[in-house]
Amino acid sequence: MGMALVLNCGSSSVKYQVVDTTVDEPLAVGLVERVTDHSEAIRQIIDSLSEPGSGVDLKQLTVVGHRVVQGGAEFSAPTIIDDDVEREIAKLSTLAPLHNPPNLAGITAARQAFPQLPHVAIFDTAFHSTLPEAAYTYAIDRRVAKEHGVRRYGFHGTSHSYVSRETARLMGRPVEDLSMIVLHLGNGASAAAIQGGRSVDTSMGLTPLEGLVMGTRSGDIDPAVTLHLARTAGMTIDEVDALLNRRSGMLGLTGYSDMRDVWRTAEEGSHEARLGLDVYCRRIRGYVGQYYAQLGHLDAVVFTAGVGENDDGVRLESLAGLTELGIEIDPDRNAGRKKQPTLVSTDASRIQVWVVPTNEEREIALQSIAAVS
Repeated sequence: MGMALVLNCGSSSVKYQVVDTTVDEPLAVGLVERVTDHSEAIRQIIDSLSEPGSGVDLKQLTVVGHRVVQGGAEFSAPTIIDDDVEREIAKLSTLAPLHNPPNLAGITAARQAFPQLPHVAIFDTAFHSTLPEAAYTYAIDRRVAKEHGVRRYGFHGTSHSYVSRETARLMGRPVEDLSMIVLHLGNGASAAAIQGGRSVDTSMGLTPLEGLVMGTRSGDIDPAVTLHLARTAGMTIDEVDALLNRRSGMLGLTGYSDMRDVWRTAEEGSHEARLGLDVYCRRIRGYVGQYYAQLGHLDAVVFTAGVGENDDGVRLESLAGLTELGIEIDPDRNAGRKKQPTLVSTDASRIQVWVVPTNEEREIALQSIAAVS
């Protein structure tokens, strides 16, 4: 029981929600854009929530929960923030230079604005701290890996945590008894193999670049491509970084990062758009097969996030041809966008297929409140 202000601070925007755990819907949702000063953004949020009719009494807040992308090996659980924790998050910026610095700026500003409240860091990587050593270890020189923190960390942890637990509830079974594959498909995308409520494998790695095809990120690629481009195209490290993170994925393949545009142009006859969809869905299908094999037994495949919840074509094509493996989607159940949890597999499908809308902010609120209770 409690009320949390949840902050997700980016470099130029701050998303926020106020969550009362006794109520299903958030009390307030907002976004501050064109942020140049996080202290000013926090002040705007306080002003907005202080207005009559906001539905929020700031004096009732019990905790401020902060999304932090990279927790490294140091943070494997929700962590109450003090000055030492801030310093550790700053150190981890070398692993997440685009994400941790604005996350930290928001933390610093919010701690100044709400000095009387506990602040809790919820790390995207924490849910994946249960990965077996063989799953998080890369096959490179172990001394180099240890010295520079090179290993699989995984991301979207709050989403995978929330969705796996919610799916178990919907199936009417304890999460401890289930093996499932969760497909978080948004502009960023990752798959996770979850056994007994614990992450045992995930597709994102040291950074959020590895794994599935994404809106602008390549996902899996031969690492020697970067060396080839440096040698033959004269590209710098920063140029290769920009290529793989910002000009690849569906944008690089089709010219569009929004799947609605990709489907529209595919239906108009674009070979590039059709090929992009085939590459995107083939990659997902490959991870489903890989994780099915790693788990040894599978109870459910779950789609979530913007593409996973709204793109029935991606859902259908990603799991096409898997009837022999016990996975069969019902086209009628699958049709359309899903705002509510929906079972989309056939009655004959041995493995259930679900669409379960994610709620990362509520998960951050629940974990933050639990950390200070």
